[in-house]
Amino acid sequence: MLSRRLVAHSLARGRSVRPLSTRASEILSKFGINGRDELQGVYDGTWRGSGEVVTSVCPTTGEALAKVRTATPQEVEETLARTREAYVEFRNVPAPKRGEILRQIREALAAKRDDLGALVSLEMGKIRTEGVGEVQEFVDICDYAVGLSRMMNGRVVASERPGHSILEVPNPLGVVAVLSAFNFPVAVYGWNLALSLAAGNATIWKPSPTTPLCSIAVTRIISRVLEKNGIPGAVASLVAGGKDAGEALVESPGVELASIIMPDADLSLAVPAVFFGAVGTAGQRCTSTRRLYLHREVADEFLTRLKTLYGSVVAGDPLSKDTLLGPLHTGSACDVYGQAIDKLRSLGADIITGGERYQREELRSGNFVKPTISLPTSVNPKDDIWSTEIFAPILNVAIFDELEQAIDWNNAVPQGLSSSLWTRDVRNIGRWIGPSGSDAGIVNVNVGTSGAEIGAAFGGNKSTGWGRESGGDAWKQYVRWSACTINYSNAAPLAQGVNFAS
Repeated sequence: MLSRRLVAHSLARGRSVRPLSTRASEILSKFGINGRDELQGVYDGTWRGSGEVVTSVCPTTGEALAKVRTATPQEVEETLARTREAYVEFRNVPAPKRGEILRQIREALAAKRDDLGALVSLEMGKIRTEGVGEVQEFVDICDYAVGLSRMMNGRVVASERPGHSILEVPNPLGVVAVLSAFNFPVAVYGWNLALSLAAGNATIWKPSPTTPLCSIAVTRIISRVLEKNGIPGAVASLVAGGKDAGEALVESPGVELASIIMPDADLSLAVPAVFFGAVGTAGQRCTSTRRLYLHREVADEFLTRLKTLYGSVVAGDPLSKDTLLGPLHTGSACDVYGQAIDKLRSLGADIITGGERYQREELRSGNFVKPTISLPTSVNPKDDIWSTEIFAPILNVAIFDELEQAIDWNNAVPQGLSSSLWTRDVRNIGRWIGPSGSDAGIVNVNVGTSGAEIGAAFGGNKSTGWGRESGGDAWKQYVRWSACTINYSNAAPLAQGVNFAS
């Protein structure tokens, strides 16, 4: 989900002012946002902002939702300093008390789940059920972190020296910077904030410059809980802004995903999973399926079924319950989609379906593109069409004869976030999850590449980065470890039997 990665998008400026649609104003009003007012995009206990003004634009209708005053470089430094000050106080709050604060944040988010999910759909463009699901993910990770706050245990290590004990103690790390991208404007921050607060850290958030309203709404919810508990607001700081603000905090690379379909796969499960993986969120998840490797024995049937599902896609307002496909997030994303299609055609790829923008009148004002299935003429993982990430619903297909060939293709790209094998043969499963199998951070079997749960650690390998977020042992990255040797005896022997007496 592109956490801690800087993504710069073109910012909408100079648009003509027009009244907000009813659908937009009703959603914004739930968070006290008036489209006519200029919002402050910096928070560290107080709201301010004196930097560049950016406009949040609805990708569905093209209407300007609100203007946000971002952080200047000086305000980024000031906010970071106040966040460090807040950390010094918060690190001494007992972990179970931190868990209680997280429980209250969870309750506050749950109370606004549907409204916040609608805001995600309005500003980001994903369909409403995915928007609500994203907020639910934040709620779930808060539940997880509440329990974790009482179980972030160290351990006792046996010492070779009499009268000594060695303790491994987890302590708060400091200030955690979170850079989130447009495609998950709420959940990715939630993963990091929940574990960070449970560990006793303070957090500074730099959201995508194209989804500032989601970050302001979330920060308002959290800040009220902190204030009620007498906790400095800078424990959960916010700096809205663009590339300069992000580079001041942290920077990371991208990801790429693949599904492999064996001849014994249950196609009634695999086809819908690939369909969601490739088309869900308009192909803008970091776990979206972008490469599909089909065994020759099932390729024709699989593609026939998949093309039928693609033909059933309903594109439209993501706030409508019948919509499966919302818009791409920005106009520039549509340009990238078009360039990728042009490249595929220039290389002689067979565009099985899609490959163009929607021409329906009601969709022309939005960033709507048709989900595309492409069958390139060659499979060279070093070619851009296989190794370059395109945040759009483009699925490139290749045909293989042996599982080893598909695994080689899977592993040959520089990225390694999520991968999926569809098979009912336990021997294939053993190969896939073992040392000669997928080198991605997420290695699924009969589960699509997209739609991770919060209980397992989330993250990739290789150029995707080696960190982990959310569940599992991810919390251990949010603490600093102290190895403490304690001598409670009347002597002071050295380790390894060393004698240094004169």
